[in-house]
Amino acid sequence: MLLSPSEIALPRGVSDLLPEAAAKIGFIEDRLLRVFELWGFRRVITPRLEYEDVLASGMGDELKGKTYRFDDRQSGRLLALPPDVTPQIARIAATRMAVLPLPHRISYSERVLRQTEIQAGRSREIFQTGVELIGLDSPEADAEMIVMAIEAMQGLGLDKFTIDLGQVEFCQGVFQASGLSGDPLQQMREAVSRKDSSAVASLLKVHPVSPESVSELSALPRLFGGREVLKAAQKIVTNSRSLAALENMQQVLEILDIHGVADFLSIDLGETRGLDYHSGITFEGFVAGFGEPVCSGGRYDNLIGRYGFDAPSTGFTFNLLNLLQTVERRPELQGCAATDFLLFNTGHDRRNVLQVGRQLRSLGYTTARDIIRRNDAQSLEYAKKMNIRCMLVIGDDKELYQAVRSHDGCTIPIEKDMIAQPGLMNYIEESQGEN
Repeated sequence: MLLSPSEIALPRGVSDLLPEAAAKIGFIEDRLLRVFELWGFRRVITPRLEYEDVLASGMGDELKGKTYRFDDRQSGRLLALPPDVTPQIARIAATRMAVLPLPHRISYSERVLRQTEIQAGRSREIFQTGVELIGLDSPEADAEMIVMAIEAMQGLGLDKFTIDLGQVEFCQGVFQASGLSGDPLQQMREAVSRKDSSAVASLLKVHPVSPESVSELSALPRLFGGREVLKAAQKIVTNSRSLAALENMQQVLEILDIHGVADFLSIDLGETRGLDYHSGITFEGFVAGFGEPVCSGGRYDNLIGRYGFDAPSTGFTFNLLNLLQTVERRPELQGCAATDFLLFNTGHDRRNVLQVGRQLRSLGYTTARDIIRRNDAQSLEYAKKMNIRCMLVIGDDKELYQAVRSHDGCTIPIEKDMIAQPGLMNYIEESQGEN
């Protein structure tokens, strides 16, 4: 039975990526992975399926609620599609790599699936490219993650972006010292997350805490900005856990100063993201004019221990679809899906055109042959629509060819010996030609 056009559809929250978008994603991915490689990170490839109970060991409640699950006929166990790569890396480090010396510097680039609310309009498929640094408990390791994220964004031509730093131990110390628990604590976390000072004040009226905790909790929604935030926090908090977190933040910032990246940093000590997952420094990367983070990460010292291998860890990941929206207008991305040459053969003998194609590909030019029999005008129109830079016309005269630039139709004579020269495309692009 044939499906009607309206029935040929994708599920909500997923989409096809056509050649232009796919090429840009590939370009971005390659740039990110190259930065990771330069810092000594080695790539792993994780499976698309895991046993649900094994995967769940490395996830917080939020991710567990977004996981796709189904029965496995072979084992009778429940399978899951990973909603995040980090738990998979934790499992690998705790099992397959447990006998190797620490630290592990691991990179990855994978797609994951997450359940989303229908009305949210969010993508269920997430392209994650990131790193995990396993086995180092030091401020320098935290700083390394942040610097790598900054270098990766700079490598994509971005300059107007900010890395927002948080420290979940600071928040945890304030919440722990308050003595709040259960629903009141959850409501307080949500109010702080929204930066809702009035909601915090209302909750404190209903759920009394010590005067010290009133000051600390009331300050949380306001503790964001520049370095002055640390000084303000030091004057307000009194609990030892939060004070230790401030000292850790200061140590990381001192190392980041050595790297010379201070201009890209802001601080948010009221950030509550990942309280059930992270255990120290956290960060998110934001690009001016785009409301969603393009990268996020932080320390998660307690995760790998859930798989029986205690090791301090930190890492971060880029959301490639979010990143694509911020960089797709960059000039270097415009032609990344283009083909250099379309070969148009005017004669009946195909041996010459096939030989030219081999020569061009050996020089690194992307080259397609127009096998369909049509006239040169139709072939040139095809080249324009398919983002092919130039149509190379090859006839029976083997000593003289013609190049036709698809963007303006200019014709440039090409001698046979030029085909073997690496600068052929530059010559064609720079030539004025003759109409």
